[in-house]
Amino acid sequence: MKFFTTCAIFVALTGSTALLGAADTKPNPTPEEIQNIIQKFVQKETEFATARDNYIYRQSIKIQETDPPGGSYQMVEDVTFDDRHRRIEHVTSAPVASLEHIVMTPEDEEDYRNVMPFVMTNDTREGYNVNFVGRQQVDEVSCYVFSVAPKELTKDRKRYFDGQIWVDDQDLQIVKTYGKSTGYLHRNEDQQFPKFETYREQIDGKYWFPTYTYADDTLNFKDSSQRIKVVIKYDHYKKFGSQTTITYGGEVNGANPQTPKPPK
Repeated sequence: MKFFTTCAIFVALTGSTALLGAADTKPNPTPEEIQNIIQKFVQKETEFATARDNYIYRQSIKIQETDPPGGSYQMVEDVTFDDRHRRIEHVTSAPVASLEHIVMTPEDEEDYRNVMPFVMTNDTREGYNVNFVGRQQVDEVSCYVFSVAPKELTKDRKRYFDGQIWVDDQDLQIVKTYGKSTGYLHRNEDQQFPKFETYREQIDGKYWFPTYTYADDTLNFKDSSQRIKVVIKYDHYKKFGSQTTITYGGEVNGANPQTPKPPK
């Protein structure tokens, strides 16, 4: 997003991460075990990324200018396939944007699609520094916590995630992320990007899918500040070509496992 005059913007979530339980009482892994855990969860994430590419789902975005009060931006799109099995995005609802102080940028659109529902794969792993932080509970889920930061911001305008991830210590998949998107910007660009929380749920009994992203923060530009709220939902998951209906929170005819709960 950009400030309507000369700057650019997106959201940063205020406050600390929510819904974190007390530190896990299990012992921390050794340095050698940590490297093994990273290797395994990256492989699991790689498998998940391939699996998610075979699912259709709905993504809804709402942005609200809150302080100073302003307008909003909303869009609902179905991520599906065409008759040649090519991935497409079909917009089903897009009311006229009424944002008064900020505008969307290509970086924002990339963040919505690829950074906020962050997945670390074998192809992207080498671009990040990944360090073990500790153990922590997210609701009923026992997790390893890792800090994740890009090694270098390249001039190809690639977008990166910078923050922390919570990895289920049983499934070895990301169940929650907290951080912000980042990337190389030219010297005179005044873009601001948000901190956000993304929650996943175990949809098909095997993989943890992004279902909810939340951000609420003040973006500080060179000449002004704007607080905005962002809510993104990813739901109506359904495997392409399958007759099984997948819904937010689990499979209709399957058990719903313990999952982290997003804020109200």
